[in-house]
Amino acid sequence: MRYTRLGATGLEVSAICLGCMSFGVPERGAHPWSLDEERSRPLIRRALEAGITFFDTANVYSDGTSEEITGRALADFARREDVVIATKVHGRMRPGPNGAGLSRKAILSEIDNSLRRLGTDYVDLYQIHRFDPHTPIEETLEALHDVVKAGKARYIGASSMHAWQFAKALFVAERNGWTRFVSMQNHHNLIYREEEREMLPLAADQGVGVIPWSPLARGRLTRDWDESTARSATDEFGATLYQPADRAVVERVAAVAAEREVPPARVALAWLLADPRITAPIVGATAARHVEDAVGAVELTLTEAEIERLNEPYVPHAVAGFR
Repeated sequence: MRYTRLGATGLEVSAICLGCMSFGVPERGAHPWSLDEERSRPLIRRALEAGITFFDTANVYSDGTSEEITGRALADFARREDVVIATKVHGRMRPGPNGAGLSRKAILSEIDNSLRRLGTDYVDLYQIHRFDPHTPIEETLEALHDVVKAGKARYIGASSMHAWQFAKALFVAERNGWTRFVSMQNHHNLIYREEEREMLPLAADQGVGVIPWSPLARGRLTRDWDESTARSATDEFGATLYQPADRAVVERVAAVAAEREVPPARVALAWLLADPRITAPIVGATAARHVEDAVGAVELTLTEAEIERLNEPYVPHAVAGFR
């Protein structure tokens, strides 16, 4: 495994982040394909054995059970100081007023709930899951600053939003002397590259680490275009992200992978890791081979010619993934 700094911070993270959305009680939430605790723990343990130290979850994943499963496994298999735990706030956790969003009330309540579920005194990275247009950014940022000053989070990060919104947040934090976002978790992969227009240049300019979600395009980049899985059959959100023209990209990945004699997943992840603006793609796993492919991608160096071949069939997309 390779380790790198998260943006301009001193925090070292593994070049692969294990996404924990696939861990959770299937009956709790919108992910019927989630793995229960018994099936999740071996994957978390294998990730640790492979040198992965960076783990990303969210309060909303499987109604909080992802945090519970992840927290218990990390407590059993690792020392707290050796791992970087990231979680997120924004999604709806209960019905009624203040059960979602980024108000001061919601943030200060949800950080305590996440810490309780994770079984830890602090998270290393506390991220806003989406932009909240109904709450002043000043209110959100001051609340996050107070979370850091209370010792409940070491750093704060953001996730999918327009570049102008992220730039505004960085400016407001700096103007008020509040804790600044150090990372951007955005939708970026070989099929969807719209973040290259503004968000990636902004992050590079501002010293912000980039940790893309869905780096394998919900598995699209790992299998034949017409092949479906239990997840893809029920993934309504994923169905809104990609388009038929993306088949050409998937086929190109498969071709390069066949020539290299490696799984397509390794090629798709190696393409991301070849970009110096990318810190660590967030890779979900429901089988041991998913962990092996992620770790193997770190050791796979693509040639410039291969990268050009992979880039060539891309078709521009409408902005997707912000909801």
